[in-house]
Amino acid sequence: MLQKSLSKKLLTNVLSVYFLLTFVVTCGQVVAEYVNTKDYIRNELTMLQKTFSRSLTRAIWELNTKQTVTTAEGLLAIPMIEGIIVRDDSGEIISQLGRSLDIHELYSQQLVQEEAIIEDTPSGLFGYTFPLIFEFSGRATQVGDVTLFSSRDVVFSRIMISIYFLIGNAMIKTTFLIILFLIAFRRLLTEPLTDLTDQIEEIELDDIDGRKIDIGTTERNELKVMEEAFNKLIDKVSEYRKQLDQTQKELLISNEKLDQHNLQLEQEVARKTSNLSQAMMDLQQQKYELEKQKLTLTEEVDLRSQTEQELLTKQKELERYVDELNMAQERLVGSEKMAALGGLVAGITHDINTPVGIGVTATSFLQERLNKLEAAYKDKTLSPKALEEFINEAKQSTSLLTTNLDRASELVASFKQIAVDQASEAVRKINFKEYLAEVVRSLHPKIKKTKHVINIDCPEDLILNLPAGAISQIFTNLIMNSLIHGFDGVDKGEIDITITDDHDDVKIVYKDNGRGVTKAQLEKLFDPFFTTKRDQGGSGLGTHITLNLVKQTLNGDIEVTSEEGKGLTYYIQFPKDMQAPMTMFN
Repeated sequence: MLQKSLSKKLLTNVLSVYFLLTFVVTCGQVVAEYVNTKDYIRNELTMLQKTFSRSLTRAIWELNTKQTVTTAEGLLAIPMIEGIIVRDDSGEIISQLGRSLDIHELYSQQLVQEEAIIEDTPSGLFGYTFPLIFEFSGRATQVGDVTLFSSRDVVFSRIMISIYFLIGNAMIKTTFLIILFLIAFRRLLTEPLTDLTDQIEEIELDDIDGRKIDIGTTERNELKVMEEAFNKLIDKVSEYRKQLDQTQKELLISNEKLDQHNLQLEQEVARKTSNLSQAMMDLQQQKYELEKQKLTLTEEVDLRSQTEQELLTKQKELERYVDELNMAQERLVGSEKMAALGGLVAGITHDINTPVGIGVTATSFLQERLNKLEAAYKDKTLSPKALEEFINEAKQSTSLLTTNLDRASELVASFKQIAVDQASEAVRKINFKEYLAEVVRSLHPKIKKTKHVINIDCPEDLILNLPAGAISQIFTNLIMNSLIHGFDGVDKGEIDITITDDHDDVKIVYKDNGRGVTKAQLEKLFDPFFTTKRDQGGSGLGTHITLNLVKQTLNGDIEVTSEEGKGLTYYIQFPKDMQAPMTMFN
């Protein structure tokens, strides 16, 4: 059962558009009727001027207030009049009846000199005002003015029947249109579709020949096209069934031929089995000959076993030599790390000496000034000015002490953390950007003597759980290689370190604009003991240690690209989170 039929949806859309158009047209007719009726009432107000103007003018001229009020009440009795105001020649109100506006706000104390229309107001009132002119002895004198008021309520009361008629007319037309559409959609769409669906559901795949559908119309429309397309599909399915039957018959014939072929194969196997028996006899004879050869081979095997034993002894000796070489390599790596740490200690000691020396000087100066102040106090020669000078000098000294001791504390803390990390493989959480800044700060003694610049681009909130010592050692090696090798002969080098957070991995691009290396040197860059500064004390273990730290300690990957004269770029990638460090070297 369809949840929402196509005919209902189409009918709903058509009727919705019709209802909207009918509503807009009806509203337009109501507005037009309202405007026409309002204009008609204004015309009637103008006609009342001609009818009552003369009597009101004479009553005011004769100062007959009673007649004026009576005439005004007569005007108010007219259904379209909601209110009336009559004024004399001085602008004073003689009569004010019904709903009205403040005449003084409209015209102040001045009389109306000519006819005027009062437009709609928020209260719904509108009106018409005109002067009262009395002619005597050929002279015209204005004796006052009259203002008549009507309202929207009057307009609506007059057009209400028309509104009811318009709404009723729209409802009747809409009802007939709905009935007409329902009948048309049911006859032209719903019933043919239902009949078509029932015929399709009654079709059986096992008896499909000749089972075509018929919607019962000769008119060429979409349903007729659907009927023809479905009947063509039935014909194709019937044809495919016939082809399938023919294929099955051909398959049966092929199976019979296959059985015959199997029989021939069995006969061939029997014949070849006989030949095989003869061959077995020949093989038995050859077996005897092989056993004789076996004895000879056994003697040769014994000789080879002795040789193999000697080779195993040599292999064990070689393995022992390899272990000794690995131990020597580990000692060299440790020596390289301790040498780097020693350089770090020397540099950080020089940097710490400066703020500590300034602090000692400030303390000595403050002690000297304090002794002078104490002596003046004991001699009773201490003046307010001397005390004020001491306070100012003491503030400056304490400020200088605080600044330099904070600087020394930062240097010691940074050195302590970097030194501990380089000597340990413990896994801990670090803010990558802050930790990298500490590593660069620890290398400040090496960098401050040059004009080289290090740029770091790293997310502020990148928190990693990994062996911090490996990160410290990697960047220390890379930066020192750039300073020593890459920027050799370069006055102002630049190092760009870009770190990106790639879901579960961290990607690092380390790039300098130094001298770079040749293609032959690039192929050997990660080899142990390879260096371009052998004559200047280079060990050749920096990049090899970096490779092992990335691949084994961080379980990551590292690649390098370079062109001579265009700098060198490292691409490093490793997982963001580690539970325990891996062995640094094999």
